[in-house]
Amino acid sequence: MALLPCAALGESLGYRRVFTVGVGLFTVASVLCALSPSLSWLVAARFLQGLGGAAVMALGVALLRVVVPPQRFGAAIGWNVLAVALASAVGPSLGAAILSATDWPWLFAINLPLGVLVLFATCALPDVGGTACRLDLFSVALNAGAFASLVIGAELLPTRPVLGVFLLASAAIELVALIRREMPKKVPLIPLDLLREDSFHFSVIASGCCFAGQTAGMVALPYYLQHGLGQGTLMAGLYMTPWPLTVAIAAQFAGRLADRVSPAWLCAIGGVCLATGLGAVALWPLKGNPLPLVPFTMLCGLGFAFFNVANNRNMFLSAPRARSGAAGGMQGTARLFGQTASAVVITLLFTLTSADAAPRIGLGIGAALTLAAGLVSTLRVRPRRSSPTPRAAARATRPSTPRKPSP
Repeated sequence: MALLPCAALGESLGYRRVFTVGVGLFTVASVLCALSPSLSWLVAARFLQGLGGAAVMALGVALLRVVVPPQRFGAAIGWNVLAVALASAVGPSLGAAILSATDWPWLFAINLPLGVLVLFATCALPDVGGTACRLDLFSVALNAGAFASLVIGAELLPTRPVLGVFLLASAAIELVALIRREMPKKVPLIPLDLLREDSFHFSVIASGCCFAGQTAGMVALPYYLQHGLGQGTLMAGLYMTPWPLTVAIAAQFAGRLADRVSPAWLCAIGGVCLATGLGAVALWPLKGNPLPLVPFTMLCGLGFAFFNVANNRNMFLSAPRARSGAAGGMQGTARLFGQTASAVVITLLFTLTSADAAPRIGLGIGAALTLAAGLVSTLRVRPRRSSPTPRAAARATRPSTPRKPSP
């Protein structure tokens, strides 16, 4: 709900200012999560966390683009993916260790010292001035209503179909109204100006499919490990760690490669590797031994690193530098839309099938989505025009002799 408005606010007020406010809000909301006395308070605090996280997600790479030249941007995104992947690698094991030793509020309390460190680090970020354009609050409300109705409607569809269909229809109406309102604007809230470019909108579609498939795997895998293979919380976290750890190792190589190789083919290779790894996890006969999952999840990590670095590089370099905030908002929207849609699908699988079958079906769906992401990426490849032969080139450049008029 907040990614596109935060991106627009960053372009208006300055990237660093909005990014810093987002970090502060996320940190305060984490403390409120830890202190929540009930589920309702926790959901409200998580909502505030989402608002702060939206500013961080929308403007992080936009700030990176300000200080990195285009020919080194792929390597810089590789460093960014490395940082995210290392945090993701530590996350499952750290979360499992915390839950094994103490209660859930400490999962959120640990964000307080980390958030304070990040707030100090924001002082070193480049201070990019904004355009001072006013934010259209009615468009912001339409954007929020469309995304909220879409997600809640999809989740209610299996249990309360009438209300679910009503909310999905409401989301469609609000989205159409938002697009019509923003279309005449030079700098729209939904970056329609960027989406008109083939390279950019193919990158957005591929990103949504890839993150949907990756999230399906990440959500289904712990259920498969715990319920299907009988692993405890800590062991399930350890078996998931090779995936993001491989992303961290491969990200630097992928970043350097992305500055030299066609991003379309690099994304296609990454999508195929990720799909192969997820399909193998879903279909391989483990017979109670989860050890073969390690090379499969490492293949998933390799594929995701190649895809994510190349696709993000292409998406941001397809947009003008002044619209980096909008590109970041769209990238974050595609990512979270894919993640949310995938989580809803996994929820539906657990509702409609057994607890043993749902994780493996979810892994299979993830494989199909990541393969689709790789195939969509190949649409960015433009056929080369055949160069003329030397004789044809000579004829084209030779001055023509005027013909004599016929009698």
